[in-house]
Amino acid sequence: MTAIECLSWSGVRRCARAAPLALALLLAACGGSSGDDPLLRKTALGEVQGVAGSAPGTYAWKGIPFAQPPVGDLRWQAPQDATAWTTTRAATAFGPACAQYGRIYGPGANNRYDATIGTTLNQAVGSEDCLYLNIWRPATEEKNLPVIVFFHGGSNVSGYTADPVYDGAQLAKSANAIVVTSNFRLGIFGFLNVPQLKTGNALADSGNFALLDSVKALQFVRGNASAFGGNPDNVTIMGQSAGAINVWALQTSPQMVAAKPQLFHRVVPLSGGISMASNLPPGSLPTLNTAAVALAQGNALVQNLVIAEGLASDAAAAQAYLAGWSQAQVAAYLRSKTPAQLLGVLLTRLAAAGLAGSGPIPDGTVVASDPIAAIGAGNYLKVPVLAGNTRDEGKLFSAFLPLVGGTGNARLVSDAQLFANHLGYQPDAAPQTTVEEWIAPSYLPVDAPTTGFTARAETLNRIFFLNSRDSVLNALKTRQENVWYYRFDWDEQPAPWNAIYGAVHVVDLPFVFGNFGPSLFGNVWFNTANRPGRETLSAAMMQTLGSFARSGDPNNAALGVAWPVWPSTLVFDATPTAKSIRVE
Repeated sequence: MTAIECLSWSGVRRCARAAPLALALLLAACGGSSGDDPLLRKTALGEVQGVAGSAPGTYAWKGIPFAQPPVGDLRWQAPQDATAWTTTRAATAFGPACAQYGRIYGPGANNRYDATIGTTLNQAVGSEDCLYLNIWRPATEEKNLPVIVFFHGGSNVSGYTADPVYDGAQLAKSANAIVVTSNFRLGIFGFLNVPQLKTGNALADSGNFALLDSVKALQFVRGNASAFGGNPDNVTIMGQSAGAINVWALQTSPQMVAAKPQLFHRVVPLSGGISMASNLPPGSLPTLNTAAVALAQGNALVQNLVIAEGLASDAAAAQAYLAGWSQAQVAAYLRSKTPAQLLGVLLTRLAAAGLAGSGPIPDGTVVASDPIAAIGAGNYLKVPVLAGNTRDEGKLFSAFLPLVGGTGNARLVSDAQLFANHLGYQPDAAPQTTVEEWIAPSYLPVDAPTTGFTARAETLNRIFFLNSRDSVLNALKTRQENVWYYRFDWDEQPAPWNAIYGAVHVVDLPFVFGNFGPSLFGNVWFNTANRPGRETLSAAMMQTLGSFARSGDPNNAALGVAWPVWPSTLVFDATPTAKSIRVE
């Protein structure tokens, strides 16, 4: 078969007379479209039928399985190869969110942004059958497009790819790229260190199931990118918050350093770090806990399950009771529990001991035992880096402000009240609330030096986000030059939200994806008055991501300025009517 046979859809029809295996290979080389239907693509697992994307001129394929459901005996195992299908699979709806407890950042009862998010807080939602990914591309016949794979945030305990902010259509079109969003296991289903679960398999024994899921998704991308017109040798991984922590963990992972072929070629970690307390100035909040913390959580989970069932009265008694069980019995006991039972114990018992969090476990196999030291030693994937933060990250973490001298939680409303307010808010109407109804008096006025909400949040931002940023970016700069950094300053929300949120953690995500529609913060951040400026800023950011994904350099004409490498900072901002981008 000659190259000319792949130049048109009619060429694919001529290929139909070839042997089946040769035809499958040729279809992959042609971009994977079967016949004249550009929404029908042939993956290594079987055909998928997509839909028109949410943005004009885009295609979408949703809910494609990339691994077997990690249920039953596969819970707390490395992800297994997905089972192939023989008939065309409809790829028209998102796969279920992964099992988690309800938060305002999560899916609610229906795997979408709706009112049930406010009624399922702290309840088990989602499903363990959740290892699905989604793909968007421009509605063109162009091949060899760069691939951007995004991992969502949510503290590694919540989140879902069906969140409307993460719809990849606008980004795929603006960046002229393939955009992929992928689920991964969350919380104690995604990261768990229980000795009795270990079987001698180094990957599974790491406890880093969420990262292994992400690697499995990247392996799917590697094997199937060309079927959707993507270049498997030009893959960018992007993550925000917990997703950024996971991206840093993958870049420094011994598993990824050894992987042949290489699974990604650029990284975009936004608002996340990968530093342990030992890497940071005293008083900093680490973005990576030690393996000992994970072990304490795992042991506490097993013991408190036994206590909750009335089989023991306290931790010592539970430990003695469990000593009479075999390793297999403990593992079977854990796998017999429903997500609701496991998450109930986590929230009612482990949270009080500070053991309800989740994140990468530095085991030395999947996650480097010290990622910052690994960078310093050159034991990481030396690929171009585009990192970013928002200016007012700390304003989302008001409960942490006592750590920097504040008096109690600065936020006066509960999550349920916040969600109800945001769900029905009218951004183009006169303000329907005041700062005083949201921010505690001890943090007012918000702009007071030292004691105001903004000042306290900035201090938290320094010890939490910026110290970790400096740790990882400065380590990288000893090894490579191609490191770029942005700060996101947009704070043009209608009053009083510009004071309550400003350039808060996650505010850059709607701009990165070009999605300003219904979402958790959409009604309180975006109105008619700020539309022209935010849309021009978003267009520039998406074009910049496309440039970086394509060439490994974010510089492009849309910026209007030359973007120097770190430690210089590019500031993304806008007035209500126009973008405002500058270098500091």
